[in-house]
Amino acid sequence: MAGNSRRKGAMRKPGTKKGAVVGSGGQRRRGLEGKGPTPKAQDRPNHKAYRKSASTTQKRPERRKDAGPTSELVAGRNPVVECLRAEVPATALYVALGVDADDRITDAVRMAADRGISVLEVSRPELDKLTHNAVHQGLALQIPPYEYAHPDDLLEAAKNSGEDALLVALDGVTDPRNLGAVIRSAAAFGAHGVVVPQRRSASITAVAWRTSAGTAAKLPVAVATNLTRTLKDWADTGLMVVGLDADGTITVDELELANGPIVVVVGSEGRGLSRLVRERCDETVSIPMAAGVESLNASVATSVVLAEIARRRRIVGRI
Repeated sequence: MAGNSRRKGAMRKPGTKKGAVVGSGGQRRRGLEGKGPTPKAQDRPNHKAYRKSASTTQKRPERRKDAGPTSELVAGRNPVVECLRAEVPATALYVALGVDADDRITDAVRMAADRGISVLEVSRPELDKLTHNAVHQGLALQIPPYEYAHPDDLLEAAKNSGEDALLVALDGVTDPRNLGAVIRSAAAFGAHGVVVPQRRSASITAVAWRTSAGTAAKLPVAVATNLTRTLKDWADTGLMVVGLDADGTITVDELELANGPIVVVVGSEGRGLSRLVRERCDETVSIPMAAGVESLNASVATSVVLAEIARRRRIVGRI
């Protein structure tokens, strides 16, 4: 009969609630069992509060002020080869897939392999992203952050050498090429280290590494939180502070302090020594030059003075 067409298995048992039916195996009943308290809105992926919280969490690391230095990528065939030849510390060499290899590519891969530097092949779009769309020519070198020394370490290095301390301090030199050149000259003329201020100063970048011709790996470079205070502390230990200045009280030919513990302070090309640093100097030294010639840049002036100090010390050593 049409009125009795309902399947027997679909009939409810007497006394049961509407819902689970005979023959269901209790699957619907189990499916309706409690699963604990309802998650908070910010914990539910489909809720706008969750998306807002996730967005805030992702941006938070970018605003951290205490983040340490990061690695640097040197892009371009010539810069990479120069860095490798100068034995600049590196962690990876990136080579674009399918790049047209020339002598520079071959030399870069060979030098990296000889030094145990990882050689990684990446797609060109990936290399574009890594170098922030710089002109990389299919080649990039990853350089780790430079590990700076403490100013006290420079004094310790001078003490361990058994020689009178010879240190170089840079006051406001912001060009990394000048910094690299100063480091190279300091190493060449027997200095025990270079110190730079924490603010308004060039840092050891790939450019400074290349200009120093690798000597940044051999000569300690320290960072002074307050350069004036560091110079005072060094003066208290017996070092004489000599500043390079176009209007110096003496010329480099009259630098009698060269034969004792000394720190040579170099100012920026534009403004020279800052007022507080100049007041901290025991003497200011100028370099005699022909009339009508502009002043030397920071790195060249430093080389001239350090060469004179080294010459005087050699003469004293022969007596």
